[in-house]
Amino acid sequence: MIRNAQNAVRRFLPSGGAGGGKLIALAAVVLVGVWGASGFYRVQPDELGVVMRFGAFDRTAPPGLNYRIPYPVETVTTPRVTRINRVDVGFRGAPDVGPGGRVVSARDVLAESLMLTGDENIIDIDFAIFWRIRDAADFLFNTRNPEETVKSAAESVMREVIGKTPIQPALTEARAQIEQDVRRGTQAIMDQYRAGVEITQVQMQKSDPPAAVVESFRDVQRANADRERVRNEAESFRNDIIPRARGEAERMVQEAQGFRDSQIARARGEAGRFTAVLSAYTQAQDVTVRRIYLETMEEIFKRNGMTLVDDRLQGLVPFLPLGETRGAAPSGQTTPRPVMPPAALAPVIQQQQQPPRPGVGR
Repeated sequence: MIRNAQNAVRRFLPSGGAGGGKLIALAAVVLVGVWGASGFYRVQPDELGVVMRFGAFDRTAPPGLNYRIPYPVETVTTPRVTRINRVDVGFRGAPDVGPGGRVVSARDVLAESLMLTGDENIIDIDFAIFWRIRDAADFLFNTRNPEETVKSAAESVMREVIGKTPIQPALTEARAQIEQDVRRGTQAIMDQYRAGVEITQVQMQKSDPPAAVVESFRDVQRANADRERVRNEAESFRNDIIPRARGEAERMVQEAQGFRDSQIARARGEAGRFTAVLSAYTQAQDVTVRRIYLETMEEIFKRNGMTLVDDRLQGLVPFLPLGETRGAAPSGQTTPRPVMPPAALAPVIQQQQQPPRPGVGR
């Protein structure tokens, strides 16, 4: 059989013999060289080479020029491991911003976007999942359709999270928390599947009530906003009036304490002064009585006018001060006093000069 094959080849050659064999050998060497050179391949900076030997995973190759055993022994796949991929749930097409800042999808898929909330309301949610390849071997061999797997897992986790959240927080302040919960839940499912996928972000594009009842929900939101506004105004008024009332009460208490301390100090001073006078009176009664008498007369003469009468004059006419009953005397003038004869003044002066009995104050 070998000889017959050689004869068949020689018939196609221009000349038989050793020259034909050398040409065949040269052709074989060229073919082997070309086949061996086909094993060189380049991996781009954003890619990772996955080398398979007879269809089974063998190794990974870094970016740059690499070599593998040519086909059909080894083959290479270069997935983009640094590119961020996106999967949309609830809508198809690029989102656009409509009136009022509302995200309008190119085509809304209600079968994916309508979900039941924790308080048994229906909400329309569109969101996008951003992911990248973390393990190229797991990504290529453990899941048949990684993108569809990511989408199904994210939709399932979103329905679970929304099913535990009331509609009002889901529409307003709980969106960031929902995104974080969905990202963690989807990542846990991908790790369980060993899909070689890393979920980088979950972004909610739209979170609205269904279109049939959106106006009613807006009315409710406006009412809630009015309620919050009135509550804030009441809180502001309370925060203004209560500190003011407390300050006024504190001021009144401080004034009362000051008045109390002043009265106590004044009473103590009066008691101390009386005790000092009593002590001086006990030691020198005559001098003390004389001093008290002089101080008393000084106070009396400061408040009243005086009339000096010469005892050598005879036949003085008494004077009645009728002007005091009509009004106060003009400034700088002394109110006239009744004139008494010296004989009438003598008993009074003599009585004032007598010392008072002990224990009797002025």
